[in-house]
Amino acid sequence: MTIKPNFDANASSGGKDLGNLPEWDLSDLYTSQDAPELKRDLDWLETACASFAADYEGKLADLDAAGFLDCVLRNERISAVAGRIMSFAGLRYYQQTTDADRAKFMSDMQEKITNFTTPLVFFTLELNRLDDGVLAAHFAANADLARYQPVFDRIRAMKPYQLSDELEKFLHDMGVVGDAWEKLFDETIAGLEFSVDDETLNIEGTLNLLTEQDRNIREAAARELADVFAENIKTFARVHNTQAKEKEVVDRWRGMPTPQTGRHLSNDVEPEVVEALREAVVAAYPKLSHRYYELKRKWLGLDKMQVWDRNAPLPMEDSRVVDWASAEKTVMDAYNAFDPRMGEIAAPFFSSGWIDAAVKPGKAPGAFAHPTVTEVHPYVMLNYLGKPRDVMTLAHELGHGVHQVLAAGQGEMLSSTPLTLAETASVFGEMLTFRKMLDDAETQEQRKVLLAGKVEDMINTVVRQIAFYDFECKLHEARRGGELTPDDINALWMSVQAESLGPAFEFMDGYETFWAYIPHFVHSPFYVYAYAFGDGLVNALYSVYADGDTGFEDKYFDMLRAGGSKHHKDLLAPFGLDASDPRFWDKGLDMISGFIDELEAMEA
Repeated sequence: MTIKPNFDANASSGGKDLGNLPEWDLSDLYTSQDAPELKRDLDWLETACASFAADYEGKLADLDAAGFLDCVLRNERISAVAGRIMSFAGLRYYQQTTDADRAKFMSDMQEKITNFTTPLVFFTLELNRLDDGVLAAHFAANADLARYQPVFDRIRAMKPYQLSDELEKFLHDMGVVGDAWEKLFDETIAGLEFSVDDETLNIEGTLNLLTEQDRNIREAAARELADVFAENIKTFARVHNTQAKEKEVVDRWRGMPTPQTGRHLSNDVEPEVVEALREAVVAAYPKLSHRYYELKRKWLGLDKMQVWDRNAPLPMEDSRVVDWASAEKTVMDAYNAFDPRMGEIAAPFFSSGWIDAAVKPGKAPGAFAHPTVTEVHPYVMLNYLGKPRDVMTLAHELGHGVHQVLAAGQGEMLSSTPLTLAETASVFGEMLTFRKMLDDAETQEQRKVLLAGKVEDMINTVVRQIAFYDFECKLHEARRGGELTPDDINALWMSVQAESLGPAFEFMDGYETFWAYIPHFVHSPFYVYAYAFGDGLVNALYSVYADGDTGFEDKYFDMLRAGGSKHHKDLLAPFGLDASDPRFWDKGLDMISGFIDELEAMEA
């Protein structure tokens, strides 16, 4: 197992004089890589895995319900200890990905845990050979065991794609090799240097310049990004070719019907629901992104927009710096206004070293919230540079953190939320913060800037991510036909850009390489549709909340506490919502369209 950085869709924005930015205190996991507790846990893990295999391999079919529960609890404990070790190693690494010692430590821990846990591969294989009736009888006989049924249902969904025991163990061991390509991507990205206006920047600082007020600076940053990506494009193409080919080989051996099948299974979502979402968003491109960017083109006074104008601030937008204390107050006020219980859960993130906020050399780009293990707490990574959008990123990641804290009560095997629902609390936290800022707007101009910013974020979260998903679908399909040159991948990238962004745009030479820095494509193929799923779901949820649904807050907390213990249908039912209904997605998209209506009305 390895920690995957859950990078979120919107890059941070710039600023100075930010105040005292918090750093992680990882001592709640381990005090150092030499901590005696770490050695103790590694020793325990090696013994526990070996004894688990000795006690249960070849014997699952002979267990009664109580014996099966003991087996499950032992497996869960192993997951918790392994997860704690890898969380510590991974978080240390993402703080400084260019540090050779941290990279080696993470690799060493990954290899040890892979070796220790290889004997456990039999568990899911044997579980999938059990008759449905045997498991049903166990669940009926033991309520404590029955609560794990959702886990077993998800494991058994893989039953048609399961290989022989020997091959499954081989693939388990080979996982370390696949992870090496992810590390190559991370280290390459973190080590890139960009020179803009005689200043040397990392990728985070350079992407940040795309949101500067000065158009010349934005253009210089975009062209420098293109130049540096072009210099490294062979490496990025090699990573994508290898990862896509590895996935194709494994999918082919497993008999997966499409490259997306594995993601849909892990997300516990039906392919037709994802396709309904995709079709709804693509059909809405003209009334969403095309319409908004035409408005923005006029605001910027341009005949055509370039890629460096996409995230430009509006001309009337101030360039104020939001210091850290102000950002914390804004988000906490919004969370507390919704329900004080949410504020109570969020408070320790700021006071106890659970957030790492500053931009630092070698630090992983983007933002994520990592849940670690259920007996500790989540950690949030930001690259905070002080613009209003950074406040929204904080609200987003803190929402993840609140969700992870609440779901921890489910235990190690049931707390993890499928990606389609993992964005629920984060996007809802953003929406609460946005509505609070909108209510506090003192002028029509401030309201316009806030609305436009929110529309852009929603377009980035819905339209852009579905376009990314389409790019990935094309990439994996094309790779099945043979090796892809950088030009091949560039062409696939450009094939989704004009369609999604619309006629307001022209595309500079070099933009065709901008697929290269998106980490989701490497770390979590087809992850990106979860953003659009989460945004649409939250927009529908927020509509219910805004309509004054009785007891909404309690139902909302119950939904977050459920973690991965329920299917999306069951979680949404108390709110009168159903994601399998195509009209569900229209409800969410209509909220974005309504914001654009309001912006157009301001122009009249």
